Amino acid sequence: MLFPTVDFAVFFLVVFTGSWLLRPHKIAWRWFILASSFVFYGWWDWNYLVLLSLSIGINWFLGLAIFRSLTPEGERTNASRWLVRIAVVVNLGILGYFKYFDFFVSTIADKMRSIGISVDAPILNIILPIGISFFIFQAISYVIDIGRGQWRKPLTILDFAVYLSFFAHLVAGPIVRASEFAPQLDVLPDPRYVRSAEAFMLIFRGMFKKVVISSFLALQIVDPVFANPNAYGPLAVLLAIYAYAIQIYADFSGYTDIAIGVALLLGIRFPQNFDSPYIALSLQDFWSRWHMTLSRWLRDYLYIPLGGNRGSKAMTYRNLFLVMIIGGLWHGANWTFVVWGAIHGSYLVAERIVKEKWKGHELGLPPLVVKAMQWFLVFNVVCLAWVFFRATSVDEAFTLLGRLFASSGSSTGVSLLLILVIVGSVASQFVPQRFPQKAEVWFATWAPALQIAALAGGLVLVDALGPEGIAPFIYFQF
Repeated sequence: MLFPTVDFAVFFLVVFTGSWLLRPHKIAWRWFILASSFVFYGWWDWNYLVLLSLSIGINWFLGLAIFRSLTPEGERTNASRWLVRIAVVVNLGILGYFKYFDFFVSTIADKMRSIGISVDAPILNIILPIGISFFIFQAISYVIDIGRGQWRKPLTILDFAVYLSFFAHLVAGPIVRASEFAPQLDVLPDPRYVRSAEAFMLIFRGMFKKVVISSFLALQIVDPVFANPNAYGPLAVLLAIYAYAIQIYADFSGYTDIAIGVALLLGIRFPQNFDSPYIALSLQDFWSRWHMTLSRWLRDYLYIPLGGNRGSKAMTYRNLFLVMIIGGLWHGANWTFVVWGAIHGSYLVAERIVKEKWKGHELGLPPLVVKAMQWFLVFNVVCLAWVFFRATSVDEAFTLLGRLFASSGSSTGVSLLLILVIVGSVASQFVPQRFPQKAEVWFATWAPALQIAALAGGLVLVDALGPEGIAPFIYFQF
């Protein structure tokens, strides 16, 4: 069930009404939200519900066992440490089977064939359940937090089931931690003070980014160029690369905006997931603005446990690089994602080395010029990495990059409108936050009926400007 569809509109109308009618009745409300989330997830394939239910049951049981193995003061024990390790291995095993089994088996088989050993690889053609990476990471964060003694008592199985399956963030994030979500279950929000203005603006913005901007760029130039790069010249290829950077941002941040807005209408607030990432002046700054909930997850549950920056410089560099490689693999079972992670990891390491070596040495250029150079470099490194992220193979990515230096090729798809959309989308991220905040405050003064009418009009406009049909969100595949 996709957000920008009539099916979801009808579904959410029922959920919104039922949620506010049942909210004073805590247990009934929980069961209603859980049932609604199962309907939402099962809409694609009811078989997915078996995996989701098993994940809920296994992780709740392991979380309870870990909690009971702690000392009365909440300190770790050998038993709790082993149970946490078991929980992480179980979760990664589930994720690995569905997401990486065929990839690793086929890779090993190819290597063995390359040295003359014939192997009949057992490729299972496993269907990847939508959103598995997101709810598995959330489950891992829960059991690790319990093992760290951060919970005075574990969640009830009903609360944990609502947390892990909540439909707004289930299939593409943001990655919400139990400590951010669970306390809101016991809060009784006043239906007279729903943050409708903020929610409606988020929903409209998300719909516009997904249905209009992302779809236009995909159809106009990204999909044709990446499908057949040899047919296009340097200008078309360069614009396709920049267009994809905007497309994936518009698509993923659009989903996040809608998810946060939908949750707000139900009285639940999610953490922010994007903060104008393409204005970053360093790659470290980029990762503090892009998919922020994943960045924090990788920091807290991978980078810091590996040692973070507490050891030598060499160990810090190793940790940075390793985290980005794993972050790349998290996105998918393909060498393209490994290369994508390696580009980010290498640049993060290089960035640290340069800052340490050049600390105190000024270039003698105006600060604005230095910032412009930093922005240009970071933006283009990110765009370079996106080529591998989008390509279906490493060879395809290099083929496309090679076309940047071609002497001929078609410029089909290149237009003034395309250039304006790309430039305008990047420029829009430099708009100070106070302007949209003022617009939200002004919109909040409108009567609820006028807000609803404005949102309805905005969605009609989005539908008119967008193409026929709605493509799935890019991050559904992760």
